[in-house]
This record gives sequence, C-alpha cells and structure tokens, in this order.
Amino acid sequence: MHTRSQKIAVTGVLGAITIFLGVTHWGFIPWFGGVSLTIMHIPLIIGAILEGPLVGAGIGLIFGLFSMLQAAIAPAGPTDVWFTNPLLSVLPRLFIGPITWLVYRSLQRWQLFSILISAIAGSLTNTVLVLGMIGLLGLLPLEVLAGIAVVNGLPEIGASALISFLVIAAVRQIRIGKKGADL
Repeated sequence: MHTRSQKIAVTGVLGAITIFLGVTHWGFIPWFGGVSLTIMHIPLIIGAILEGPLVGAGIGLIFGLFSMLQAAIAPAGPTDVWFTNPLLSVLPRLFIGPITWLVYRSLQRWQLFSILISAIAGSLTNTVLVLGMIGLLGLLPLEVLAGIAVVNGLPEIGASALISFLVIAAVRQIRIGKKGADL
C-alpha cells in the first residue's frame, strides 16, 4: 500500500528531476535539423507506473508549468514561444500520467510487457497531444506535424520505453533474464 506521504515525496522528487532535466537541458537530446528529442516526460511515466495516475498528473503539471515558464523566460528557439500558451505546454502533459497508468494497469498481468507498453503509451500521448494541439491552434500544417511525429516521436518512444523499463525494473528489483521474470 502506497501512503499519501510516499506519493507526495515521489511526485516532488520526480518533479524536481523533470525541472533539473529542463534547466540543464539534459532533457533535450540534439537531433537532426536543430530539433531536439525530449526525455523530460520520462520521470512522469515512471511516477505514473510506480505510484498511480494522480502522481503522474502531478508530475505532468510540474512538467507543463516548467515548459510554460521556460518558454516565457528563456526560449531556445523561435517555436518555443508557442509554449507560453498553457493549452500547449500544460494541458497535454496532464494526460500523460493517467494514460500511462491505465495502460499499465490493463496489462499488469504481464509485468515487464506492461512496463514497456505503458511507457510507449505515455510517450506517444505526449507526442500526439502536443503536436495535435499545435495543429488545432493552426501553428503548423498537418504534413509538417506528421514529419515531426515520425522523426522525433519514434526515437522519443524508444528512449522512453528503454529508460523507464530499466529504472522501474531496478526500483522494483525485477530480475530480467533466464531465471528472471517472464514478459
């Protein structure tokens, strides 16, 4: 049973890691054409799987507010100013944790598989909702958004799945391998 104080502590620690990744820019991996892959949503995915949808939403709120503040104070590129809009910076991030948790809970019978698939779902949620909001706000045409989804989204999904899987397996002390857990 996870206590309320444990959930608050995990939210705070993983929220702080999210902010640290943003402030240091370690949460953005340089990629093609001056674009960066983000891994800032990984602590959010980990929190949702370990502690549930409210912890995930709390970390998502921290991630979104940080994104909005960073865009307003120190934009790194011309499109960063778009993220001063909370519909783009905050709202999509609130759904990552709950969706991650729902996928995890629905597949929980297969422990390792559920971690991988829910991490993929969380990363995909971030990509689809942020790019979808960019499209709804009329900031970029659909063709450009589709390209970004493929070029950025797929590597982000891979990184999210791998890092989340390894961290959660370590935290839960899940043995992997011949004598370890089954997928």
